[in-house]
Amino acid sequence: MAKEKAVTTTTNAVKKEDVKKLSFGKRVAKWLREMKSELKKIIWPTAKQTTNRTVVALVVMALSAIVIWGFDEIASLIVNAILSLT
Repeated sequence: MAKEKAVTTTTNAVKKEDVKKLSFGKRVAKWLREMKSELKKIIWPTAKQTTNRTVVALVVMALSAIVIWGFDEIASLIVNAILSLT
C-alpha cells in the first residue's frame, strides 16, 4: 500500500494574517480604491433597459392600486348593505 502523508496543521495557518494597523487616512484611501475597483465590475443597464423596467414598475403599481381600490369598494358595499339591514 502507498504510504499516506501525515497532514499536520500549524497554528500559523489557522491564525489570521497579522496586518499592521494603517492610519485613518490610509484606510480611507484604501477603501476608496477598493470601492472604485468594485464599481468598475458592475454591468450598468442601458437607457432602454432602464426605461422598460420603469414602465413595467409603473404599470404594476397602477394595476395594484386598481385592485386595492376594487376590493375597498366591494368591502364598502358589503358594510353599507349590512348596516342598512339594521
